[in-house]
Amino acid sequence: MPNKKSAAKELRKAVKRKAANKKASDKLKDLVKVSLKQIKANDKKIKEDYIKTIKAIDKAAKKGVIKKNTAARRKSRLMKKINTIK
Repeated sequence: MPNKKSAAKELRKAVKRKAANKKASDKLKDLVKVSLKQIKANDKKIKEDYIKTIKAIDKAAKKGVIKKNTAARRKSRLMKKINTIK
């Protein structure tokens, strides 16, 4: 339990930030899973859904949920798998 008023405020802020980061992270993971499932099924709809996944990755990187290079790596690997579908 925080002893000072400023420490209590920081704790409240940390709880809010953790919730926001978790929400963004969960959304990102769900979209990536859906994309990978579509790739495995050779679904042609993946080209449209890919845009949503890329947006989520970029937003997570911008907010600091994941690092910039991690975002680039995930996008690259996902695009590589998508390009195998013909």
